[in-house]
Amino acid sequence: MLSTINSPRDLLSLDIGGLQRLAQEIRQEIIETVAANGGHLAPNLGVVELTLALHRVFQSPRDKIIWDVGHQCYAHKMITGRRAAFRTLRQYGGISGFPRPQESEHDVFATGHSSTSISAALGLALARDLKGEDYAVVAVIGDGAMTGGMAFEALNHAGQVKTNLIVVLNDNEMSISPNVGALAQYLSRLRTDPMYSKGKEEIEQLLKRIPTIGPRVARAVERIKDALKYLVVPGMFFEELGFIYLGPIDGHNLRAMIKVFEQARSTKGPVLVHVLTRKGKGYPPAEKNADKYHGVGPFDIKTGQVKKKPGEPPSYTEVFGRTLVELGRRDRRIVAITAAMPSGTGLDLFASAFPERFFDVGIAEQHAVTLGAGLAAGGFRPVVAIYSTFLQRAYDQIIHDVCLQNLPVTLVLDRGGLVGEDGATHHGAFDFAYLRCIPNMVVMAPANENELRRMLLTALMHPGPAALRYPRGAGTGCPLDEEILPLPLGKAEVLREGDDLTVLAVGSMVPLAAEAASLLEREGVQATVINARFVKPLDEECIIRYAVRTRRLLTVEEHALQGGFGGAVLELLADRGIQGVKVTRLGIPDEFIQHGSRATLLARCGLTVENLVNAALELVGAKRVLLGKSLAGVQG
Repeated sequence: MLSTINSPRDLLSLDIGGLQRLAQEIRQEIIETVAANGGHLAPNLGVVELTLALHRVFQSPRDKIIWDVGHQCYAHKMITGRRAAFRTLRQYGGISGFPRPQESEHDVFATGHSSTSISAALGLALARDLKGEDYAVVAVIGDGAMTGGMAFEALNHAGQVKTNLIVVLNDNEMSISPNVGALAQYLSRLRTDPMYSKGKEEIEQLLKRIPTIGPRVARAVERIKDALKYLVVPGMFFEELGFIYLGPIDGHNLRAMIKVFEQARSTKGPVLVHVLTRKGKGYPPAEKNADKYHGVGPFDIKTGQVKKKPGEPPSYTEVFGRTLVELGRRDRRIVAITAAMPSGTGLDLFASAFPERFFDVGIAEQHAVTLGAGLAAGGFRPVVAIYSTFLQRAYDQIIHDVCLQNLPVTLVLDRGGLVGEDGATHHGAFDFAYLRCIPNMVVMAPANENELRRMLLTALMHPGPAALRYPRGAGTGCPLDEEILPLPLGKAEVLREGDDLTVLAVGSMVPLAAEAASLLEREGVQATVINARFVKPLDEECIIRYAVRTRRLLTVEEHALQGGFGGAVLELLADRGIQGVKVTRLGIPDEFIQHGSRATLLARCGLTVENLVNAALELVGAKRVLLGKSLAGVQG
């Protein structure tokens, strides 16, 4: 049946039974594709019927559907003309795992970060009103995203302006009680029936006309009515914000959802539809462990086991998690904070070991950072672990609440650099730039897992704010020192000496630089290789000494070239008045890098051993080029 669906209009020819069979086929396609490619499994399996009901009632792309976060849009993509391309999901050159307007007119708004849908939807609704147009706008937001403050800011504004807007709250945590559900559906129909509103006004006017006691009786009835509504009507919070509340509705009952969406569409003003779904529905391993299967790598469908490369070393995330537990045993002042990602950041280990010192604040990065500032002001040593891309949401808090007061908050940025298949919304390409410009901030990037351990201790011993960032995925497999020792603040490490040029590398690019230097030596080019370790403060004495000595610098970083580590080196040379040094910078070019495997994207940006060798040969004026020339992501 899925092969016959080329646009949402094709859903109109299906009865409820046909839609249910289509839902089963969509689930199977999602399971098979994610098993092969990796992706967001559980959230997508949970919204199949919800997606079909939305597209059955609303006429996309004329009506606008905005998916919050966007990791539940797979069924939407399949029925909006991308069915044939679905097996390319998250592959380089294939379709994105998130809504992307460049892909389809049905993807109205690009999403990837949480809690933005209601704001975007309200903006589209107001644009519609200003232009005198007539179409529906629907925001689909999960209960997890509702922990983000931005969602409530938007709800508050939407209730104030009273324009036509539909918010679908996809709640996959609460169970549904048939009695409460039936009562809620009845009251929803009653409250949105025009006859109800008219009758209510007429009764109020009649009561007020009763001589002497009429106004008091009317007020008493109103108080009793409100008290009863608070007792029996769910969603009064949303009604107080100015929304008409419909639900809760079984999110896997197509007939019920189609009916309530039709009702919502015909209702004037802002409406909130509360839909109850089961995350991972249709695939038992995902139903039993929705957190594990929220975002997953390729896996075996029969067993549900994620496929791992044999002998793969532990990830940076795992090493960080274990190290923090080790340090937490030594120092009771260490506390850990996450924004709804305890397992994703490795803090689940700390939470298990020290539950009283662990805080999961939900999807609220701003609060997480300022909570850390408050704990630091109270004498603790908070570690705030957030993906690099998500920490961008708390920028003012880093400046105003942490750095301005010079508080000892340690920011741990997982997924620094190119993350791979999740694409542009999730790459951590800007953290060096947005952190190194802030006074009092220390910025570090480890070259391997052992250095990560040492940097974490260094940050926790530092009397002010410090940040360390590391890449996604497996580490280098290097041995770990039994005793963790701190690093001297702001000091680089010279890995090898050479007189022809200096390669300044930071973080994940250090192993590549060392390998490239070995290849260059075979070509008669002697390179000094420096592991910078610190983006701020730079080891100025070391950098200047080798810059003057070799007169050629090659900087390498898994970060945007604009404002990054290479830019900091250029600033240093300019500030010290050092001239006559040729500098080439390798990094991520000035564009948003799309999705694909991390190895593919690194090659796309020129961050490979081969490209590093070629850039070095060009810098020293060699006429030969090794291993195929590719100078993407290079600025001289």
